[in-house]
Amino acid sequence: MREGVRVNHAEFIQAVASRPGVLPSQAEPVTRATLEALAERISGGQARDLASQLPEELRVYVSAPDEEPVPFGLAEFFERIQARAAVDLQAATDGARAVLDTLRAAVSEKEYGDFVAQLPKEFWQLTGPAATRLEPRRIGT
Repeated sequence: MREGVRVNHAEFIQAVASRPGVLPSQAEPVTRATLEALAERISGGQARDLASQLPEELRVYVSAPDEEPVPFGLAEFFERIQARAAVDLQAATDGARAVLDTLRAAVSEKEYGDFVAQLPKEFWQLTGPAATRLEPRRIGT
């Protein structure tokens, strides 16, 4: 999967399943649970923007129920994924990382940066800083 290239549902799930710590049988439920939790944590408008770049079968999971994001931290993010996907905490953590890594490759750099910018800094261990917050390194200066 090349960065920013539209993927279909099967390719997205396969990409999640190919990441470390994700069992193929857990890829679909972990993807669903992660996208649902992510949609709750970002604004409704941002969730719609993100959904517009996802395969149709995944868009429904990113439809935010509210316009305002629900404030919760990384631990609760993992707990929500764990409960929704019916997996243990380690599988939820590995799965969340896999889904966010897959999102980084599946949506535009701008879109990825926009939704990451709405997450608290503690989420950066999963996402890295938002693309808009990165500054180019200067070599030899």
